[in-house]
Amino acid sequence: MSNLGMIIEERSRDIGDFLVGRLIPFRKKRMIGPFIFIDHMGPTQLGPKKYMDVDQHPHIGLSTLTYMLEGEIMHEDSMGTKQRISPGSVNWMTAGKGVSHTERTPKDLRNGKVFTAHGYQIWIALPKELEEMEPEFHHTPATDLPKWQDSNTKFTLVAGEGYGKKSPVPVYSPLFMIEIKNQDEYVLDVQDDLKGEIGICVVEGGITACGQDVGKGNILVSKVEDTCKVTLQPNSHLLLFGGEAFPEERHIYWNFVSSSKEKIENAKNAWKDWSFPMMENDSSYVPLPK
Repeated sequence: MSNLGMIIEERSRDIGDFLVGRLIPFRKKRMIGPFIFIDHMGPTQLGPKKYMDVDQHPHIGLSTLTYMLEGEIMHEDSMGTKQRISPGSVNWMTAGKGVSHTERTPKDLRNGKVFTAHGYQIWIALPKELEEMEPEFHHTPATDLPKWQDSNTKFTLVAGEGYGKKSPVPVYSPLFMIEIKNQDEYVLDVQDDLKGEIGICVVEGGITACGQDVGKGNILVSKVEDTCKVTLQPNSHLLLFGGEAFPEERHIYWNFVSSSKEKIENAKNAWKDWSFPMMENDSSYVPLPK
């Protein structure tokens, strides 16, 4: 497919009442740099009877990044964190050796009114030497993220480094996540500004790359040095994901990510027998898949 690498189409799946679109992992492409899991949540209408309620579930070996475009989520975890996230802000939770958490619609939004929830749930694998690190949580307000503009095209560096800038989100390997919104047609050339593998996710609108049109709900994957110039159609909205790939393979089972199958088996057993780090203020429990 020329030098595009591949185009991955969003595949929908249900998690309770919440519809999400899986972008990666894909059978032909497990990761994009250190990004191992990208779910597109919504856009969906919530209220007055349907809300987001993701019960207590575990993670190891990764950092989760939550980025909302519309709507709000309340995050709580086994570290004692309680953090509401609003559009444009970043919730970054590093599971390390083990953490459990919930994600729910905030209580004050359960008021009978209808609102839109739309965002991205992203997992970034940790480097092998940090997979057993102590869990951490960091919240970065939208106002703290680097923003810049080129003509009528606006950029936000959500996480990592790119374009000579650095996000305050505390990442653990060379990566980037960038949001781009344009009004007029715009030619994007990433070769001198980003490094590693790249996924160009079309949230709205469309792009033309190497003579092919790529529409909403797709992600174009390649290496930065192989990526041809990309033309953004007017009024498009993109997310760029990527960075340096790890030398070792990563295994993924349910919510567990590790370079070691043994560590995943240990986490599975710990979750089944309730010896995993659990939340003190929430008795909900998502069973291990059969």
